[in-house]
Amino acid sequence: MKKAWLAAVALVAAAAHAQDSASSLRVILVGDSTMATKSGYGDALCARFKPEVNCLNLAKGGRSTKSFRAEGLWDQVMALLRERRDGQADVVLMQFGHNDQPGKPGRSTDLQTEFPANLARYIDDVTATGARLVMLTPLTRRSFNAQGRLDNALRPWAETTLRVAAEHQVPSIDLNALSHAAVQAMGETEADTLAMAPKPIDAPAQGASAPDRGGASNPVFDRTHLGAKGAEMFSAMVAGQLVTTLPDLKRWMR
Repeated sequence: MKKAWLAAVALVAAAAHAQDSASSLRVILVGDSTMATKSGYGDALCARFKPEVNCLNLAKGGRSTKSFRAEGLWDQVMALLRERRDGQADVVLMQFGHNDQPGKPGRSTDLQTEFPANLARYIDDVTATGARLVMLTPLTRRSFNAQGRLDNALRPWAETTLRVAAEHQVPSIDLNALSHAAVQAMGETEADTLAMAPKPIDAPAQGASAPDRGGASNPVFDRTHLGAKGAEMFSAMVAGQLVTTLPDLKRWMR
């Protein structure tokens, strides 16, 4: 076990050195709808890199740590990582949690066993290719209760992500904590302007807190996914944390 751990650390160090001297950069986004094109911050994050950076947003709506792999989407990512060109550094940004929560048939995972095991397997896969991985905790939902407090049912999944990342010596960004604090400070009225569509006049004062509610196709006002304003806000948050987490990426940012 100790030898395996030391080998993993050596691979991470080698990947970091390779990135420092890389002549090109590819960034691959892996996650769910809150990162995906049209409904998340991923495309806005890609736009924060310089034009020469190849930023691929492969996040897909409705996916969990289970279904992203089961549907073959992870195979596509691994194929890209195995075909890395000489002089190119690869960075994978991964965010899951929303669809790993209970109540989502074919997607939900057990928080104590399956979810951390799935994350660890992703880490092992990326490390073996020489690419670098950054784990992000799930973006907050924006549902306030009657007392004006922001729900954070995703926090246990965030804490598990941070724990697994630390155990495997992989850098992480606690987007859940950062986004939750920012949205709480904004308050419900301002936070509602981050949504995909304007708030209907007859929308409820508070959003539903159940994991299955408030999705893009749900008649309840969507307090999970992002419009242009939300994408800009949270992509700026991630970009700022990213250059702190991996300082060598700063030269690739606009």
